[in-house]
Amino acid sequence: MTVLPNSRLKWMDRSQWFYKTAVMFCAILFFAGCSVEQNTITSKVFHNVTAHYNGYYYAREKAVEVEKLITKTLDDDPTEILRLFAGLDTTNAKTYVKDTEEIIKMASISIQRHPNSKWVDDNYIMVGLARLYACDFQNAILTFKFVNTKSPSPDTRHTALLHLLRTFTEQGDYDRADEVFRFLEKEKLTKENAKKLYLEKAYLYQLRHDYNNMVYNLSMADSLLVRKDRKGRIYFIIGQVYQKLGFNAEAYNFYRKCLTTNPEYEIDFYARLNMAQVANIQDKRDSKLVRKQFEKLLADAKNQEFKDKIYFEYGEFERKQGLVPEAIAKYKLAAHAGTSKRIQGQSFLRVGQLNFDSLKKYSQAKLYYDSAIMTLPKEFENYNAIKKRQEVLGQFVTYTETITLNDSLLRLAAMDTSLLRKQLDSAFAARDKKIASAKKRKKRSESGSGSSTNQNSAFNNNESTTTSDWYFGNSSLVASGQTEFQRIWGSIPLEDNWRRSNKSNVIIDRPVAETKPAEVVTKPTVVAESAPVAKVDEAGKVLKSLPYTEKQKSELLAKIEDAYFKLGDLYYFNLEDRLNAAESYQKLLDRFPESELEPESLYKLYLIYQETDLVKAAMYADRLNLEHPNSTFAKILINPNYLKETSVAAEKQKLIYKEAYALFQKNNLRAAQDKIDQALQVGETNFTPQLDLLKVLIVGRTEDVAKYQFELEGFIKKYPAEPMKAYAEELLASSKALLDKLERAKGIQYSTTTTGPHYFVTVYNNSDRITNPVADALDKFNAGQWKNLKLTTSNLALTDDKTLTMTVEFADRESALSYFDKFLAQLSNAKPFSNYKFYNFVITKDNFQTFYRTKALDEYLTFFDRNYQKQSQ
Repeated sequence: MTVLPNSRLKWMDRSQWFYKTAVMFCAILFFAGCSVEQNTITSKVFHNVTAHYNGYYYAREKAVEVEKLITKTLDDDPTEILRLFAGLDTTNAKTYVKDTEEIIKMASISIQRHPNSKWVDDNYIMVGLARLYACDFQNAILTFKFVNTKSPSPDTRHTALLHLLRTFTEQGDYDRADEVFRFLEKEKLTKENAKKLYLEKAYLYQLRHDYNNMVYNLSMADSLLVRKDRKGRIYFIIGQVYQKLGFNAEAYNFYRKCLTTNPEYEIDFYARLNMAQVANIQDKRDSKLVRKQFEKLLADAKNQEFKDKIYFEYGEFERKQGLVPEAIAKYKLAAHAGTSKRIQGQSFLRVGQLNFDSLKKYSQAKLYYDSAIMTLPKEFENYNAIKKRQEVLGQFVTYTETITLNDSLLRLAAMDTSLLRKQLDSAFAARDKKIASAKKRKKRSESGSGSSTNQNSAFNNNESTTTSDWYFGNSSLVASGQTEFQRIWGSIPLEDNWRRSNKSNVIIDRPVAETKPAEVVTKPTVVAESAPVAKVDEAGKVLKSLPYTEKQKSELLAKIEDAYFKLGDLYYFNLEDRLNAAESYQKLLDRFPESELEPESLYKLYLIYQETDLVKAAMYADRLNLEHPNSTFAKILINPNYLKETSVAAEKQKLIYKEAYALFQKNNLRAAQDKIDQALQVGETNFTPQLDLLKVLIVGRTEDVAKYQFELEGFIKKYPAEPMKAYAEELLASSKALLDKLERAKGIQYSTTTTGPHYFVTVYNNSDRITNPVADALDKFNAGQWKNLKLTTSNLALTDDKTLTMTVEFADRESALSYFDKFLAQLSNAKPFSNYKFYNFVITKDNFQTFYRTKALDEYLTFFDRNYQKQSQ
């Protein structure tokens, strides 16, 4: 063993002492730096690192988890424009409330323990985000505003404002959201914040259905997007918006960009499908390429659940190319290729529309419209218009087929009889030959199916030669049969006794008697020779049915004339299709110049063109006065009151009723009442009950509930057999609830003194988002005709769902009512007032205080009608 000298040992002791002293000194410095009061380098490093990697880090990770949960709530329908972000709602917020509470807890601890760190503002942003995700919008707004006010970092302030913008958007406060992004647009932002601003603005515009600004901001964000932003989804949305706006070339480019990002399968599928819709077809080669793409999508096994959608879009493509039969075939396949009722209904609707508009096969169109209405959801776009056409299509088919059939009979009657006989014989012979051939093929097919196994094998080898003749081998026939079956029986499950209302199977046990072979008695069967079937002379039957005499021809022409007129009425009054109505009336005039219906047809053409073409309207009016000066309708043009002395009073009442109801809908009750009185002066007709009922409805708006109920009861007693009685009974029942409401509101008292200063008030729904347009329209109106009064306009929130805009102030009742009347005459028919529901009235300054305090809109409207409108009549 080696022994160290004493000097060596002393040196080692001193080294250890220095080492321990240095460690202790560093530890003292480190723990001294942990103090909140210290502002040393070590203190800053400690607090920054701890605040970042403890509180903020865990809060940020938890926020990412919450964002993923929110994203999962997206209910995407790729047939509509996808939402850019998932909406926030309190129901979903309850599912992750523990996570948002944890975010607030972690961020708050970091703020409290490390108040001097540079991560304080970021932790406050985490608190604000948690409150936003929890739908605690008011506290989220306060938090983001605090960061924007206190943070020394511009980037952090901008981040807080971006979250504030999202909060206002989710809250539906679009005006304040506009203010935030207008401010941010003036700031110098980082690339990350600039990208977020473009996306937030696009989301705001999407909720406001402003697709032009939406797609502009998404396009601006394009160059700033990274993979984590789900670029494929954003490109798909841009393509959808461009497609909706009609920019197919741009839509095609963004769908293609979407595919390059390898998006989710459903997005990938719909991107390819939409590319086929917007492809620029310039020649036949382009069409072939698109069809090849569709066939490729159909052949892909992964697209099995999307086949109905593929077939439908395939049909849309063929329809746009003008290939109607091909489009119909694809729509029929779409109707039976999947389980989506929406696509099935759309397919039926398209086939019905093509049969109606292009092929003029109105009977077929009616069948498919019936199927469409039975299948489509009630919230489908233009559902009411589709249902209306379906309801009147039965009458429509009757009139159009009357015209077609009788025209055909008249044309055949005008042909040479011998030549016609030859053509008919040839046509019937060809038909019989085709039927006989079909029967032979069917018999051959049945014998083949009942043969032995080797025969079946041989049959299967020749399947290609017989499949097209077999019903179940022809997909078009099968689809047509399924459509017809569903039209008659509806969508029913596949089960036994499907036609019976009671589907319980009744099994009766009976003793079965055994039959012995010896007991079977065979009787001789006498086979009688069948008599030869006489061949029916079908051509002769057709010839006998043709109209050869002048009387027969006149009868058919009269039916055609009447059908044209009723068809025009159907278009005009039921389908509200003025263009086709005018065409039907014009065909009647051109074909039957001496028709008794000519004066009425000219008058209706005058009414149709009075709204669209004043020159044509004047032409028809002049022709009516010149050619039929003594007709009822010519006298109507000169004197509207003439109808009360004629037999066409009901028609006059209908026309006046139309004007009265329009005024009633605009709440111009005085003018509506005047119109009804004018119509009732015509006399008692079968249309009088509808006039009386509208009169009762006006009473409901101008009188108290008791008077309204009294009038309804009187109407029900007066017209016990009228169809309108049921509707009146419904109104009477619902008015009882209104009476209860008025009883509860008896404590609200408005002053009947209507002298002194007045306000003009218009009330509308918050959901319409029209506060600025309304105020602008009133300001412009005030600056024009009422400049001397120096009127001002202001907006107030009345309730959670209603806002009011008021014009102040008028010196007295008369000037306020004058303003009110001119408003109804000039502004109520212009935008935005003509597009939304408004409640307009004038009110004294004192009553406005009561009104705004109680929010009793219905009660004041009743007071207004009683004390202003009724007295002014």
